[in-house]
Amino acid sequence: MNGLVTLVLIGAASVAALMLLLWLVHLRTGNAAIVDVGWAGGLAMLGILYSVLGGGYWLRSAIIATMCGIWGFRLAIYLLTTRIIGHPEEGRYQELRRQWKTNVSLKFLIFFEFQALLCVVLSVPFLLAARNQNTGISMLEWAAVALWTLAIAGEAAADWQLNHFKSDSSNKGRTCQAGLWRYSRHPNYFFEWLIWMAFALFALASPGGFWGMISPALILYFVLRITGIPATEAQAVRSRGEEYRRYQQTTSAFVPWFRKNETIPGRT
Repeated sequence: MNGLVTLVLIGAASVAALMLLLWLVHLRTGNAAIVDVGWAGGLAMLGILYSVLGGGYWLRSAIIATMCGIWGFRLAIYLLTTRIIGHPEEGRYQELRRQWKTNVSLKFLIFFEFQALLCVVLSVPFLLAARNQNTGISMLEWAAVALWTLAIAGEAAADWQLNHFKSDSSNKGRTCQAGLWRYSRHPNYFFEWLIWMAFALFALASPGGFWGMISPALILYFVLRITGIPATEAQAVRSRGEEYRRYQQTTSAFVPWFRKNETIPGRT
């Protein structure tokens, strides 16, 4: 038990220090969206840290470290290059500044460190798997790896399609409705949630693995109710107006599906 507590404390201190550093960077750049880079990179860091120090079966630890590292660092680099470097602060964070009005820097510090705490909570599946000493990889774990592979490919495709759309200057101020974005207003969020389902399924094969289900549950709650879809859509309506409202009326918010004004092939 002492080893578990020590490992969690090391992880918590590491991600808190990372967020403090990024908060200082944000003071200089004026772009609070860098917190999203820290969130993804911090979780990747925790997954690798737990895998190295957790004492579990080496192959299982290597698998979870690889999945965490590829997912987290890919997402962190994507966010850094498409939303931070050479880009103005996202509208969501500009809106927070307007709402907070006073002591904005201090409130952002609390916000950054809350993300660090969230990373520690969400990393429970990584911790459980990294401490599992049972030799051999179960069918459930391999199924989780297969789901993770599908989900990471879907998320990467959605990100690429959106970035490709935005790179065309003629699309400025317009809504991306190409590729996966034709069937979901937020395919990146959907595949992100599937990735967390894969992490949770992988952890289910470990002692106490049911605790790992808290991660996809929290991700789903935040995406559907708090910082994901609600904030993103409010900003989209503010910036794109009627075009985005029409998009809302025809296109699924989360799970990719046929548009409301389109029919399923083979049906009448």
